[in-house]
Amino acid sequence: MHPTQGPAYHERQRLHQCLRHSLNNLFQGSQFSNSELDAIADALAPGRPPLPFLHPHRTLFMGNYDVNVLEVALRRHGKELRWYDLRDATFERLDLQAAWALVLNVQSHSTRSDRVAAHKEPFPGSRGRAITLWSGGARAEGGRFAWRQRALISGSCGRSAQADALSDLLPDEEDLLYEEELLRNPYALRMWLRYLDARKSASARKRYLLFERALAALPGSYKLWHAYLSERLEAVRGLAPNHPSVEALNNCFERAMVSMHKMPRIWIMYLEFMLGQRFVTRTRRLFDRALTSLPVTQHERVWPLYLKFIGQPGIPVETAVRVYRRYLKLEPTHAEEFIAYLKIKQLWGEAARRLADVVNDEGFRSLEGKSKHQLWLELCDLVTKHPNEVKDMKVEAILRSGIRRFTDEVGRLWTSLADYFIRRGMFERARDVYEEGLTSVVTVRDFSLVYDALTQFEESLISAKMEQAADEDEEAPALEDEDGEDFLLKDGGDDLDLRLARLEHLMERRPELLSSVMLRQNPHNVHEWHKRAKLFAANPTKQILCYTEAVKTVDPERAVGKPHTLWVAFAKLYERHGDLPNARIIFEKAVQARFKYVDDLASVWCEWAEMELRHKNFKRALELMRRATARPTRPRTREEEKDLPVQDRVYRSLKLWSFYVDLEESLGTLDSAKGVYESILDLKVATPQIVLNYAAFMLEHKFFEEAFRVYERGIALFKYPHVKDIWTTYLTQFVARYGGKKVERARDLFRQAIDEAPAAACKPLFLAYAKYEEEHGLARNAMQIYDSAVKKVPEKERLAVYDIYVARASEFFGIGKVREVYEGAIEAQPPFALNDADTRTVCLRYAALERRLGEVDRARAIYVHGASLADPRADKAFWDEWNAFEVKHGNEETFREMLRIKRSVAAAFSQQHFNTTVIDAAVVSAAAAPVADAGKRKREEDSMAALEAAVAGGAPAVEALQPGTRVKGFVSAGVIQQNTEGGAGGEGGAAAAPANPDEIALDEDDGEAAGEEGAEDLELQQKSVPDAVFGSLAKKQRTDGS
Repeated sequence: MHPTQGPAYHERQRLHQCLRHSLNNLFQGSQFSNSELDAIADALAPGRPPLPFLHPHRTLFMGNYDVNVLEVALRRHGKELRWYDLRDATFERLDLQAAWALVLNVQSHSTRSDRVAAHKEPFPGSRGRAITLWSGGARAEGGRFAWRQRALISGSCGRSAQADALSDLLPDEEDLLYEEELLRNPYALRMWLRYLDARKSASARKRYLLFERALAALPGSYKLWHAYLSERLEAVRGLAPNHPSVEALNNCFERAMVSMHKMPRIWIMYLEFMLGQRFVTRTRRLFDRALTSLPVTQHERVWPLYLKFIGQPGIPVETAVRVYRRYLKLEPTHAEEFIAYLKIKQLWGEAARRLADVVNDEGFRSLEGKSKHQLWLELCDLVTKHPNEVKDMKVEAILRSGIRRFTDEVGRLWTSLADYFIRRGMFERARDVYEEGLTSVVTVRDFSLVYDALTQFEESLISAKMEQAADEDEEAPALEDEDGEDFLLKDGGDDLDLRLARLEHLMERRPELLSSVMLRQNPHNVHEWHKRAKLFAANPTKQILCYTEAVKTVDPERAVGKPHTLWVAFAKLYERHGDLPNARIIFEKAVQARFKYVDDLASVWCEWAEMELRHKNFKRALELMRRATARPTRPRTREEEKDLPVQDRVYRSLKLWSFYVDLEESLGTLDSAKGVYESILDLKVATPQIVLNYAAFMLEHKFFEEAFRVYERGIALFKYPHVKDIWTTYLTQFVARYGGKKVERARDLFRQAIDEAPAAACKPLFLAYAKYEEEHGLARNAMQIYDSAVKKVPEKERLAVYDIYVARASEFFGIGKVREVYEGAIEAQPPFALNDADTRTVCLRYAALERRLGEVDRARAIYVHGASLADPRADKAFWDEWNAFEVKHGNEETFREMLRIKRSVAAAFSQQHFNTTVIDAAVVSAAAAPVADAGKRKREEDSMAALEAAVAGGAPAVEALQPGTRVKGFVSAGVIQQNTEGGAGGEGGAAAAPANPDEIALDEDDGEAAGEEGAEDLELQQKSVPDAVFGSLAKKQRTDGS
């Protein structure tokens, strides 16, 4: 609005309505209302829930509209909003002639605002246009600006832009304190820093002016320079290199370097800033200046930037190479970085030389973790793939040195060397390298690499020749008058047939070459020599050469396999072709050759004799065996022969003697064969089988006593377990020969065999001895043998021996002896006792026998004895059988007694560890008390309490521990039970049997009376005694009666 048109329209600030006041001031009238601006703000956020206090473009009731509302409001009136930043240089090029109005957003300072609001002069060049100032900074909240304070003025201003800019640089009232202090002491660094910190919100030009004033006073202050340069760097960030502000900053850096040339951080800031400008020469010279100015200890901070600079695109390669060379003088360990750069730039010659230097440097340690081996392989790949660029290097010498040093990559290095000559066009030299590699590699992997490469090379040459020949045939004109006169004089260079023949020969040689590789790995591998000889099966001459080389090469001390088989196979080669004289010559050399083991030499002798036998030369074979087994003139001990060669020890070879004795048995006489056997026994090289063969040979010729003498010698030579077969055969043959004629001698042999045999091997001998006594001796002796057997055999075999013992006792002596055997098995004490499980089994069998005989009380007593060994929880079979027995043969009282014993045994197994036999004996003693004492006791008394009292009181069980039976209530059926009528009162009678606790006490008078009264009416039922009770006596009685 022009000043002459009247007073300007102006609205004062109310709440946060600064945007509405500014717009109305711009348009010089009340053009906008709060409702209209609210509608614009709501339209800018469509679909947002109606929550005004969370609106992104305004604040509830307060206004506080953001700049987006301003832009939309101006657009509705045909105005366009353009932004200018005071910190940007574009503000200096503001075209005021094209501006309709200016809207300024400045911070609010009360004094400053009042002064600005007082300006009424027209703005230069505004032609009456209005100026609106917003007081208060714009705060960013989620991308919007909040407008605060109040609109100061809206109207014409006539002050010049230069005057405003100058006034902005001048100190204001708040700066007077700092200015006065600096006038007094302009060299106070702290005051300058406080001044700059207080003017953080000032314009950039004013702050730059303050920095320049401070640096003029303190040009050597690192803090001032660093802060100044950092602020100016931030200001020019993102500007083009040709911008005046960038060049001004460069000049500022140059001024800083006058006093800061020893400060690496300032150099780094300058260098980083210069890197972004992409001035190659200027940047390189700046880096050189930095390296020159800084001490060498600080160069490590500059070189990373320098390397980054030369790694940028557009940097000349020569420049980069020279820089890297300088860098390696400082850091020689970073040579790999230089080599990688040279590879990228395809400078293969320089890369190869640098890599060769690295490989030759023994003190070099790779920063990338590569070993010398890996660096060697890189060098080999480099020089072979680029031979034209590395002509000044001795490539062949480098590769051959690598072959000698690194044996695990020999194949790859050989192929690399051949590839080098191929790339240089030296094909014949490459073929020679391949052939040399095939004949020198020692692993199958390297051989496969070299062989496959050579095959591919030959095939590629053949393909190239064939294509070349096809092209020449198409281009060559047809010659009609060819008469063939110059045929022999022309050499067209067509060697295709030769190359095909060479490839075919190479493929045929592959097995032979592979065999050579295996033998180079270990030339003492006998199996590989045999495989190599088989390759030449169609060529006997090569086989002979192969075996000749094998027997010369293989060292018996280091041989893998049996070296004597080479000599044997060599001789058999001549034998297959009918050349026996040469075969004998080979065997003659073989028996004189050096071997590690005697068995190898013995095998050669045997093979030689077998060859003679195959060709019916029996006498020659026997002569060879006599020669091989010839004993030395002076006997030697084994200690003396230990260090002698095998030729002097071969006469002790059992293999040789076994073959010799077979020949004598087949081709010689009885005396000669016997002499060989005797020699074997004299040399003490015999085995149990040799002894058995000798004895069988004598038996075959009816020399029985000689055979038994041989057995005796064998028994004297060997111990168990080797003598077991000799004893078994000896006893069998003796019994078969004499039977019952020489009983005492046979008994002595059996006793000797049993005495020498260990417990684990004596069972068959006992059984054979008992059988012999049963057949040719006395049954009583057989029973004694069985009784001795059950004491000597191992515990796990005793039950089986007892089974045989019981069966034989029943057969020969009847039920009385059987009871004695069962009692002995049950009562046996360690170490002759059975284990608990076998004892329970014996008890069950004994009880079953007594039950079959009708002896119920005896059976029950056996069950009671066995119960102490049977845990009710684990041995249910025992208790089930006893339970079945009581159900069938017992009564309520006996059944209760069984249950009581079962409970007591279960308690003993689960809680305490005591001798249940003693407890049972104590119970038996208490039950066997006199009848008078038994009448005083009550049957309702707790039996468990009585048992516990007996155990706690330690009642002696003397009767139970006396010799004889230990089964409670058991009456022996043996000698003790015989003559019971007068045994109690006689002096020499048997001891009285213990009282039976289960016996029913009857009054004698009552019994006699009852007998007298019912004697006439009583009928007694008679039952015959079973024959099993008498055993063999019943048979004899029937025989005598008949």
